[in-house]
Amino acid sequence: MYDNDLIRNISIIAHIDHGKTTLVDRILDITHTVESRKMKEQFLDQMDLERERGITIKAKPLKILYHAKNKKEYEINIIDTPGHVDFSYEVSRSLAACEGAILLVDASQGVEAQTVSNTYLAIENDLEIIPVINKIDMPNANIEETISEIEDLVGLGENDCINASAKTGEGVVEILEEVIKKVPSPGGKKEKKLKALIFDAVYNKYKGVVIHTRVFDGSIKAGDKIRLLSTKEDYEVLEVGIFNPGLFEVEELNAGEVGYIVAGIKDVSSANIGDTITNSSDPVDTPLPGYKKAKPMVYAGIFPGMPEYYDELRKAIEKLVLNDASITYTPENSPALGFGFRMGFLGVLHMEIIQERLEREYDIACILTAPNVVFKINVGGNEVEINNPADFPEEADIKYIMEPFVDLSIITPSEYMGNLINFITSEKRGEFKEVENAGKNRVVLKFKAPLAEIMFDFFDKMKAISRGYASMDYEIIGYEKSDMVKVTIYINHEKVDSLSFIVHREKEYAVSKQLVDKLKDLIPKHQFEIPIQAQAHGRFIARSTIKAFRKDVLAKCYGGDVTRKMKLLKKQKEGKKRMRTIGQVEIPQNAFLALLKIGDTDK
Repeated sequence: MYDNDLIRNISIIAHIDHGKTTLVDRILDITHTVESRKMKEQFLDQMDLERERGITIKAKPLKILYHAKNKKEYEINIIDTPGHVDFSYEVSRSLAACEGAILLVDASQGVEAQTVSNTYLAIENDLEIIPVINKIDMPNANIEETISEIEDLVGLGENDCINASAKTGEGVVEILEEVIKKVPSPGGKKEKKLKALIFDAVYNKYKGVVIHTRVFDGSIKAGDKIRLLSTKEDYEVLEVGIFNPGLFEVEELNAGEVGYIVAGIKDVSSANIGDTITNSSDPVDTPLPGYKKAKPMVYAGIFPGMPEYYDELRKAIEKLVLNDASITYTPENSPALGFGFRMGFLGVLHMEIIQERLEREYDIACILTAPNVVFKINVGGNEVEINNPADFPEEADIKYIMEPFVDLSIITPSEYMGNLINFITSEKRGEFKEVENAGKNRVVLKFKAPLAEIMFDFFDKMKAISRGYASMDYEIIGYEKSDMVKVTIYINHEKVDSLSFIVHREKEYAVSKQLVDKLKDLIPKHQFEIPIQAQAHGRFIARSTIKAFRKDVLAKCYGGDVTRKMKLLKKQKEGKKRMRTIGQVEIPQNAFLALLKIGDTDK
């Protein structure tokens, strides 16, 4: 029986590996939502990749029925969210579908950067925050310090925090009771015009696009005609249902409820996250706030390991795009790598996940070039967006170049503060803004930095400097003018666009020299000498040479006149010269990621 007052919609906010998925497992156990024979660890993480990395890649909603201590049965909708910064827009839309959030903090690690970012998102959405200190059973748990950090973050003290262990189940019932007590019911009226939020959409090979939605006003059932406000397209609803935890068909979704809609939509890009659903015959006047189209921030070339697998790669990408509308792709041709695609991603982690999914799920070996951000370039008074170094205009035609900047936050023990500030300001072109206290012996460092600088080796070096204790989060703040230069790489006097890159003028020589030296180690020796050169401003600025295999042609020459030896050496020299002009240099896959390996000590 539908009763709006007995519904609670919540999200769980947590940093990576703070126990969010394990907490959901215990809630499933306690509420008997899943039969014990079907239950497994990390139940909502269906991908092997999610299980191995311990991260949520694709958010999955879940409806549970909970018999509270007040003898009433409540419907609790848990809208799980990805934790990584690349998916922050998905997080913001998921939070917009809720009235409350569980703030989950690992007692052994404390509040970390992404927790802070997502908590601020929850506060902006006016959500009721329930702080939970997880992993209290760990031997290195520091509950008092964690409470102090939560108090600094959201102003909620010891009496507001719940101590829990998602692993053992301790405190989980108290969390559910607190959700019932503190989180308000969703509100909204069934009699009003239909207004629903799309917070996710996935492709199902049997049903087409399955829209994940939260109904704010009105109701929706099979047979209704709906309109998506951003595209102004109309569809007929074929099926509505709830997540229990799989798809479970129901007659109707009403105001306040969370569920799914199937409407014969063929393409995920038609059902944009953050869009508003309404009746096509009687639409609402204003959409729900906060909608924007997810825009790729990082681009890279992706090519099949063997040219004959181009069609298989294209089909695999098309299938992936059915489930992830944030990916963009266009055909690309490289003289060195053949036919492939230029793909756009939300961030570097997103790019790595897509590459791994292509290799695992579709059994396709891919060559991925070093990623680039999107530059805005003014050419002859017209501003164009460039995401590929190969499309970079001639230097003489450029009036100015703009690159994306981010607000960067790093939470670290105070003893590593000086080294981190020095690393970011001297090596990564960052501008130090301020430092804030984050509890006992911990600080929040805030910087403004170029997005391009935090894409390469930033995370690993930050962890190395802080001995693994620092955590980071960033937010795109816009574009600013920068003095950027295109560096073109030549191998055996042939231009290799896939290895070319864009860099700040101050770093052009240092990065070019490091790259050509790295390529020298990665490209195997051939029968002829191979020059590797970096060119900028129309001249070569760095060079490294791969020496040829040396064959001793004098080995069988035991004596005789010296002219005989000279004749043999001259013949060999001419042969090598001819070979260099017609010989093809085989460039291994890892050479195309050499830009990411700059600074590595292992060759």
